[in-house]
Amino acid sequence: MLDGRDAPLVPIPAGDLRESELLTSSLRVGEEIDDDVALVVSTSGTTGTPKGAMLTPAALIASASATLDHLGGPGTWLLALPTHHIAGIQVLVRSLQAGTVPVEMDVSAGFDVAQLPTAVAQLGSGRRYTSLVATQLAKALLDPDATAALAELDVVLLGGGPAPRPVLDGAAAAGITVVRTYGSSETAGGCVYDGVPLTGVTIRLDDGAEPGEGRIVIGGPTLALGYRNPPDPDPFAEAGWFRTDDLGTVDDEGRLRVLGRVDEGISTGGLTVMPAPVEAVLSQHPAIADCAVFGLDDDRLGERVAAAVVLVTGAPEPSLDDIREYLAESLDPTATPRELHILDELPRRGIGKLDRRALRERFANGGDLPGGYGW
Repeated sequence: MLDGRDAPLVPIPAGDLRESELLTSSLRVGEEIDDDVALVVSTSGTTGTPKGAMLTPAALIASASATLDHLGGPGTWLLALPTHHIAGIQVLVRSLQAGTVPVEMDVSAGFDVAQLPTAVAQLGSGRRYTSLVATQLAKALLDPDATAALAELDVVLLGGGPAPRPVLDGAAAAGITVVRTYGSSETAGGCVYDGVPLTGVTIRLDDGAEPGEGRIVIGGPTLALGYRNPPDPDPFAEAGWFRTDDLGTVDDEGRLRVLGRVDEGISTGGLTVMPAPVEAVLSQHPAIADCAVFGLDDDRLGERVAAAVVLVTGAPEPSLDDIREYLAESLDPTATPRELHILDELPRRGIGKLDRRALRERFANGGDLPGGYGW
């Protein structure tokens, strides 16, 4: 496929007949497609309709090569992500580029941290890497043997969305070298590492409602040709650029900070609150292991800020007033939640992305309020 000698592929999830049939039909497998396309990766975002990012061999190889250069050279990879997602696919492409054979973990029944020590030992000598999502890393940190195994690797790439601060702090304390990635199927995987674009990748910000922030637009050799089922408007309409649904800022050193999706903004009392900055502060609360901030309809404010949190095991349960007081030390009062829900775990989709829509639906119209606090 990468040499252009095989037909384009559509990766489908093994063992999921319904999803496989959906992808096969909606992405029109067997119908005519551009000769330059090597891979069509399902990407539905939050719409539920597969659009299919059409990736060329050149884009896949550019991404893999830039990653290996950024990380310090070729190495052997631990494959711990499904290969119908771009992050798993790129582990395979990077391995091919490096001339190495990845060690595969069986994740068909979930991420079993007990496999990690043996899998890491099978990587052998030389530089060793893996790619995980935050939920996997959080689970590994609960197991001393798994934690020690990850600490032996040169780099753990961490993608799939923002990572809770306690997870990042726990990894650092354990000696695990984490590189946070930002990207998508449309960019052949992660294209910004720890806020720095990979070689050849260009970032610009458009249409910012606030000074210094705007919608993230990405250019460079890792971009897909476009979508198999392009929406209207098409994020690839401007030649050479992909217009994301994310808002961000760029600091004086050129590092990108992702604030969240455009449609995640909470319009409350005439102001817009982005969840990510609030979550960044909230996740540092000593009683909170994981958190999510989202908007709920409000007759007076338009929307009110709500928070769902997972507590650290054994930690005392904070009140809404405790949380508001803690956040008020760093944030404008408008950004502090007016509703708090204590959960055992946050809803996630795909390979671990937070599902804010599920939270909004669950807690709309005062749902589940007896298990939370309203203000």
